[in-house]
Amino acid sequence: MAEVRNCKRCGAVFYYLGGVPLCQACKDKDEEDFKRVKEYLYENPGATLSEVATALDLSVEKIKFFLKEGRLEITNTGGNVFLECEVCGKAIRTGRYCDECSKEIEKKLRVAADSISSELARDREKREQVFLRYLKKDK
Repeated sequence: MAEVRNCKRCGAVFYYLGGVPLCQACKDKDEEDFKRVKEYLYENPGATLSEVATALDLSVEKIKFFLKEGRLEITNTGGNVFLECEVCGKAIRTGRYCDECSKEIEKKLRVAADSISSELARDREKREQVFLRYLKKDK
């Protein structure tokens, strides 16, 4: 079910369907900016974050956003750390978490999902038993 929200960036009212709370116009602008960054990096391999930002007149934060989304990857840090794992602080090249923390988060989510599945199965069995007892009483 969609809900009405204001765009986080421009304030426009839009139907929010999930994900980043941006209106379609701002999402389209982000996609256009991403394509420009990707093309620039293709034509200028090894360009630094600040070079890309300056050449394309984009904020460093917007380019970091693309990195955190996992759409771009830092190929050569040259000792500069732009992204850190949000859990342990280790330097990473793309996304929000290092490989070790990603695996740990995935493991915890799997355990939680298995627990929920087991609980739902137990509840279903209980309902079936109650239903069967009810049917036997009528006969």
